[in-house]
Amino acid sequence: MGDPKKRRKSYQKPRKAFQKERIVKEKEQKETFGLKNKREFYKAESIIRSKRANARALLALGLEDRLKREKELLDSLKRQGILRGEPTLEDVLMLTPEAQLERRLQTIVWRKGLANTARQARQFIVHGHIAIEGKKVDRPGYLVKVDEEKSIRFHKKQLIVEVKEVVKKAAEEIKNKVKEEFEKVRGDDAKVEETAAPKEVEAKPQAPIETKSEGVSA
Repeated sequence: MGDPKKRRKSYQKPRKAFQKERIVKEKEQKETFGLKNKREFYKAESIIRSKRANARALLALGLEDRLKREKELLDSLKRQGILRGEPTLEDVLMLTPEAQLERRLQTIVWRKGLANTARQARQFIVHGHIAIEGKKVDRPGYLVKVDEEKSIRFHKKQLIVEVKEVVKKAAEEIKNKVKEEFEKVRGDDAKVEETAAPKEVEAKPQAPIETKSEGVSA
């Protein structure tokens, strides 16, 4: 049974400590989802690994028993929001850790626009500014169910999320670029109108035509 005071690990570390592709991928996921450390990624990976193992085990059962347990597994994943629509066991076998990371409270707060970045979303949650169904939740790794997603709000006090200077600068650059393109188009149109308009020709006085008179002999 083990020592009750010592908690068992809820994840498994990679067997090979040094693999360039895996290390690069873990770093990207850590930055994308605002994870505190790689342990959070390993937890998501272990959960998805167990789901895939359950799906493989179901494929070895008889048809009647498999259909019953298959429905339970798929309904559970749909309630968690990991799968949507009408999934099958093949969809479970194709799951990746990113599907689990997308259901974390930290990620959903960021996706809903309640924070500018995933790291800012983590800060809001840890400081107690986020609530689900009116109850404060201060765990960034909380797995949000589908029916809970719509009830995610700020806790008690509405926070004003300031737009970062980088975002402001990018928006200003886009605005200036659009303005320059507009002015350029206006200038080109003016040139076209000028060349297309008929020029008025000033009427110059014509010189009198000299006629020579021939003499007539008598």
